[in-house]
Amino acid sequence: MQTNLADFIKHTREGEEADAILRKCVHCGFCTATCPTYQLLGDELDGPRGRIYLIKQVLEGKPATARTQLHLDRCLTCRNCETTCPSGVQYGRLVDIGRKIVEDQVPRPLSQRIARTVLKEALPRKWLFTPAMKAGQLMRPLLPKALQNKVPEKQQSGVWPTRRHARKMLLLDGCVQPAMAPNINAATARVFDALGVQLVVAAKAGCCGAIRYHLNDQDGGLADMRRNIDAWWPQVEAGAEAIVMTASGCGVTVKEYGHLLAHDAAYAAKAERISELTRDLSELLPSFEVELQKKLNGKIGKRVAWHPPCTLQHGQQIKGRVEHVLRAVGVDVKLCADSHLCCGSAGTYSVLQPELSYQLRDNKLASLQATEPDMIVSANIGCLTHLQSGTEMPVRHWIELIDDALSARG
Repeated sequence: MQTNLADFIKHTREGEEADAILRKCVHCGFCTATCPTYQLLGDELDGPRGRIYLIKQVLEGKPATARTQLHLDRCLTCRNCETTCPSGVQYGRLVDIGRKIVEDQVPRPLSQRIARTVLKEALPRKWLFTPAMKAGQLMRPLLPKALQNKVPEKQQSGVWPTRRHARKMLLLDGCVQPAMAPNINAATARVFDALGVQLVVAAKAGCCGAIRYHLNDQDGGLADMRRNIDAWWPQVEAGAEAIVMTASGCGVTVKEYGHLLAHDAAYAAKAERISELTRDLSELLPSFEVELQKKLNGKIGKRVAWHPPCTLQHGQQIKGRVEHVLRAVGVDVKLCADSHLCCGSAGTYSVLQPELSYQLRDNKLASLQATEPDMIVSANIGCLTHLQSGTEMPVRHWIELIDDALSARG
């Protein structure tokens, strides 16, 4: 793709990156075949190729419009197109750059500004979000269905292990997950404790930065990233083996710290090291497979439908590892039809684009339930909450199955 960037973006870091990404695109259209919003809407501008053209026009100086903004807003940033693209177009980075420029050019209606401000200011701050979630759970039966969908029933987390081990890894607690599903991190800590590894939560670490960054408050998102690096660095220097991610949405973002902060002389090297240390759960547990098999005798005896989050299979490009771990300990794991497609959660997308989001959720649930599972399992808090809002079938994080089995066997 030939480009001729406008003066306002030419010779900037973002401009050079966008230019390199655009020049990789060969207009083949393979991406449209796997784009969830294109499949629903059938509009070229609601697929990756069309959005790339819109971003290219803006970068070349054509004024953005509310229509441009709408088509970019409708993108889930699921990055399915990146998995499909034969040319290696980094669409996720391009859409972040394009959205920020459009945001600066096109004023949003008041209602949208309020919604986005609430999301980017409340969700990343646990001291705001946690009491709000507790209040919502207390009042849940009285809430309208739209709010009930965002407020999962209160969950007990069980006991956090207190044993000390020579092997230590950091665990990102996150921003919304501790309030919405506190058992996920506690279950992870118990599993690693049984395997002789102590998980450490840095007190001042919080939101990974994805929420604000993807809502076009990129400076705010980068500030969240720097805070986490500062919080983790003493443990990194002390020899922490890895930074464990239980939410794949956080994992894909932290793995990109090195790139996103490469321009920051004070943080570039540290950010690169943090990204190198970051591992999804499914990348770490295979090394303990033999020990898990001995402890569990390979017989958990559950039939589950596995929903691989987009941030795991397309963002981090991790496929097959969760299924491998679960099958090794006796779980009957089924992948549904179109398992590559997004469930519609996509961070704040389900709040900002509810109609499309719920269509995708219902399509995904129909496919998952067609496998006739005992439960649905996934690896990201957004997917778990979104899917659970549309079904009575249990939807859980896959690590909870292993924790349950270990606890049942003492």
